[in-house]
Amino acid sequence: MQKIAIVDYGMGNLHSVTKAFELVAEGRAQVELTQDPAVVAAADKVVFPGQGAMPDCMRHLDESGLKAVVLQASQDRPFFGICVGAQLLFERSEEGPTDSLGVFKGEVRRFPPELMIDGHGQKLKVPHMGWNEMFIVRDHPLWAGIPDGERFYFVHSYHFAPTDDIAVVETAYPYRFAAAVARDNIFAIQCHPEKSAQAGLKLLKNFVDWDGRA
Repeated sequence: MQKIAIVDYGMGNLHSVTKAFELVAEGRAQVELTQDPAVVAAADKVVFPGQGAMPDCMRHLDESGLKAVVLQASQDRPFFGICVGAQLLFERSEEGPTDSLGVFKGEVRRFPPELMIDGHGQKLKVPHMGWNEMFIVRDHPLWAGIPDGERFYFVHSYHFAPTDDIAVVETAYPYRFAAAVARDNIFAIQCHPEKSAQAGLKLLKNFVDWDGRA
């Protein structure tokens, strides 16, 4: 039976992520929430979530002793970044600002106040919080069975700005930006699939079934 490690570096309540993966695994995978680098190193697949401020998340990752094993896992097995865990995969974030892991080229940018106006001239709130449509940019095995325009749940004040062509799905608030990115064995998403009803569970199930090839 495959082993899926959910990395707990002390940032965010990861109970809902763990329970969602246990639900979709349906006994086909052993899902473990862990702070132990050895457990992460031995896992077949790794999930890297996170909530909170980027500087705090990066500091906790360093202090936990998990940074090296997370970087290694991102290179050699199916790897799924969620929310701030996904943001940490880029080179830097405007929040702080903070240097991060550099797995992907590019940065994480704050929603610029001068652009946060809807089509009726009304000011949009930051953080961006709620259900948003997802627009497919390119096919990926993890998005199989999820229709274009499906809605997922977001809570964030910053978004991906990759410099490479790695976007899989985009959303808009109010302008378009990458909501999910992927390269080789890595898939990373800004929203919360564990809170996104059946579409989110389908995405997690696809990861359980994924062999790490795009």
